[in-house]
This record gives sequence, structure tokens and C-alpha cells, in this order.
Amino acid sequence: MMTDFSTSIGSVLLVGAGPGDPGLLTVAARDAILAADLIVHDGLVDQRILDLAPATSRVSVAKSRSRHTMRQEAINDLLVAEAKRGKRVVRLKGGDPFIFGRGGEEANACLAAGVPVHVIPGISAAMGAAAGALMPLTHRSVSSAVTFVAGQCQGLSEQNWAGLAGKGRTLVIYMGVATSDLIADKLIAEGVAPDMPVAVLENGTRPNARAVRTLLADLGAMIAREGVKSPAVIVVGDVAARGSAFDALQSLAIAAEAIS
Repeated sequence: MMTDFSTSIGSVLLVGAGPGDPGLLTVAARDAILAADLIVHDGLVDQRILDLAPATSRVSVAKSRSRHTMRQEAINDLLVAEAKRGKRVVRLKGGDPFIFGRGGEEANACLAAGVPVHVIPGISAAMGAAAGALMPLTHRSVSSAVTFVAGQCQGLSEQNWAGLAGKGRTLVIYMGVATSDLIADKLIAEGVAPDMPVAVLENGTRPNARAVRTLLADLGAMIAREGVKSPAVIVVGDVAARGSAFDALQSLAIAAEAIS
């Protein structure tokens, strides 16, 4: 029998809101949102999802690269304190709580305080954005492995990405728009071909979603030219030349001319 998360009083539910489109919420996520006494949400959660429970108390803990509404330790304390008051607390996160969502830190804080905690997974940003662009992250003829990394987690230079990108592999980079020049330099220095196809998937599954393609050596310049903004994921690998967003071959030919 499945746990009824919607009636779990005095507990914290880490809920994945998915990549944006409310239609991609799981049934369990929707039920948890409707039954919540308090919703503690990220800035990337689509307003249409928050509007599912208009009368529920909400606290925004939105983060950006240079500004945090609330520090992580304070978020942990808030979740624990409100659950101990007997509330059904929904910690609502874009994508999936356990993929670059700090869900593990929040779960540990709840467990350490003796607060029941449950996780409702969500469709990750990478999977949702790629599906919207009809871009397979793995493909039998070009990629048999996919890796997710963070483009600014704990300092880009400290991360070892050796062997994660190249022929037969797909590398998906979260939070990489601001460091795209450094990311391209890092991958090329580690042996990835400068003409490796790259796609940037912006606002995946939302009405203003778009996919732009280029080659690895042109990544930073293309992001500047196109005015790409977060939220966006960067896909590195031959799968980036696939999909239906626009004529991939023509786009990659233009990029090749730009870096020649």
C-alpha cells in the first residue's frame, strides 16, 4: 500500500514540482500541494503550480547566483520548526528534490530533528527540457551514457569532469549559463573536440521554451549572442544535433563558420 502523503500531519514533504509545466506534476505532488498547511517554495516553481492552492500559506526561499532570500541553514530550521508545530509542510522544488535541489541536506536536517520526512520525486529539468525539444539524452546510435553535473557547484575548477563528455556520451550541465565560457575551456582542455555539438535548453516545458544549438568552442559567444538566461541546461554531445527545435545541421554549420 502506498503512503498517503497528502494527510501526513506534522511532517515535511520534499516535493518535485517538475520543470515548469503544471501538467507534468505527479498525482502525488498535486495532492501534497492541495493538502499542505505551508508551502516553502523555490523561485523556479511555476506560478501556475503555486496557484493550485491559492489559500495555502507560502514562503518563498528563492535563490539566484548572487542573492539568497534565505540561507540554507535557515530553510532547514524553518521546515523543522513548522513541522513540529503540527503542520503539513511542503518544500516545493523545481525539477526533482534530489537532483541539485539540496533535498538531501533538508532531509538530513529533518531526520536529525526527529521530524518525519518524505520525498515525492519530480521530472528533472534536464529530462523535461530535452523531451520538450525532442532531444534524446541517450540514443542507441550515438550515446549510451548520460551524466548530470552542476556548472557552479563548489567551484567549477574543483570538479573533475574527465571522461564525462565525448563520443558515445552525453553531458548535461545545470546552472552553467553564467560560466559557459569556462565550461567550454574546461571541456576542451580535457580532450573534448571543439566541434562537439552543444544545445542550450532554456525555460524547458514553459510557454517561452527554446532550444539553441552551436559547437562547444562557440558556447559562450552563442549564449551572449542569443541572450540566453537561466533557467537553462546545457547539453554536450552528439545528441545535441538531434531534436526538432529547428534545422540542426544549418545551425551547426553556422557555428562551425563562427569558430573557424
